[in-house]
Amino acid sequence: MTFEVTDGEQGEQGEQGEQGEWAVLHVSGEMDLVTSPLLRQRVHEAVADGRRSLVLDLSGVVFCDSTGVGVLVATRRLMRSCRGRLRLILPADGHAGGGPSEGAHVNRVLAALGVRRLFDVHPDVPSAVAPESDEEADPLSA
Repeated sequence: MTFEVTDGEQGEQGEQGEQGEWAVLHVSGEMDLVTSPLLRQRVHEAVADGRRSLVLDLSGVVFCDSTGVGVLVATRRLMRSCRGRLRLILPADGHAGGGPSEGAHVNRVLAALGVRRLFDVHPDVPSAVAPESDEEADPLSA
């Protein structure tokens, strides 16, 4: 499935796919006051469809404000309340081309706010959905 959110100037796209038991939602563009409600809706739709293992690929996100962070924290809370699992795809600093990668912005925002430690973060989708990832310790339960 594909969805688009537009705020007049900046577009955001997301695609949902499946990797085994994991539902993967690819998000790109800006996560802000205008676009975050659609991301929240898609997460709720996945949970309503019975998905309890969710990966949010944020590697294509170029901007994230407090509303976007709020959606991520609320998604974490929702997944924990239904005994589900949430993993985020966030590049650390940059990509192979040497420049800053798009998703690194979200990584820096979460770290600056002190909430990155609450999430199970992976560098890419294959590592997030790998069976050995299940053996790692859960992020803090706060």
